[in-house]
Amino acid sequence: MRQKFHIDFVKNSKIFFGISLCIMLICLILNIFVIPTRVDIQFTGGTIVKYSYSGDLTEKQISDVAQKATKETISFTFAENLASSDDNNHMVSLEFTNSKAISVDEQDQVTAAFTEAFPDNSFKVEESSSVDASKGSNFFFKCIAAVILAAVIIILYVALRFKKIGGMSAGVMAIVALVHDLIIVYFTFAMFNMALDDHFIAVILMILGYSVNDTIVIYDRIRENRRKMGPKATTADVTNASVNQCLVRTICTTVTTIIATGSILVVSLIYNIDSMISFALPMMIGLVSGCYSSVCIAVPLWVLWKNHSDKKKAEKEKNKKSSKKTVKA
Repeated sequence: MRQKFHIDFVKNSKIFFGISLCIMLICLILNIFVIPTRVDIQFTGGTIVKYSYSGDLTEKQISDVAQKATKETISFTFAENLASSDDNNHMVSLEFTNSKAISVDEQDQVTAAFTEAFPDNSFKVEESSSVDASKGSNFFFKCIAAVILAAVIIILYVALRFKKIGGMSAGVMAIVALVHDLIIVYFTFAMFNMALDDHFIAVILMILGYSVNDTIVIYDRIRENRRKMGPKATTADVTNASVNQCLVRTICTTVTTIIATGSILVVSLIYNIDSMISFALPMMIGLVSGCYSSVCIAVPLWVLWKNHSDKKKAEKEKNKKSSKKTVKA
């Protein structure tokens, strides 16, 4: 197969690793000192009440009235209600963040306070959801268990399928690349101030599938080229040839999926559908990260591992031969 690219991915692996580490370091610093991570009540417990209203009110007016109506700690999110069919073209979400679900009476107190303070603004409850703290933490651990189980299955699958090129090491490096992608997805949620919720877990599981698929395609080509190029070809040569052969396919697959996901994001931004925005945006960035990690992280890491393993094996064989010669002498 004629190669359209001749990029030495193995030789430039330190550059690729450095780019990833720099991005993660910058995001980590921003996450610690500038934009802290928010966790949704689905995991921490609490209550979210969404109101729609008409007219022009300042964020301070609304927050002051709501905070006076309850002793609970509240965080506020304001947005335009573009999908509204009436005059209630504004939205405010009240998140009660005391790790417990508030009572119906407390919600009614806040609603009554809005109605009394702003009688001409037609405040209306659009949605109300509550999660107990214990149920939220239980749900979180179940989600993490699902991710870990998926990772273990991927390692076993790659190990069995690619025995001839060192299956276990290939599987481990695929998971290292996936961890890279999950960290990038996490920082995406943090940098765009999106709360970690069930969409975070959904994106993670989706990226696990897309990213490992790209990696497996490259491993499959490496296995084929190892047979074609023979034992004289180095691991680096076989790997570079394989990655360059798969590069167009990998990029085209990723771009196609990004276009589809981008369409969802655009529509969500137009109609201000927060639930879809918090899925589509991290998904797009995760797809880019998955494509990058498959080509520039997983495979070069596997080559480094393989070279190190081969070197240790050669030294062991050399020591055995030396021992035999010593015994004969």
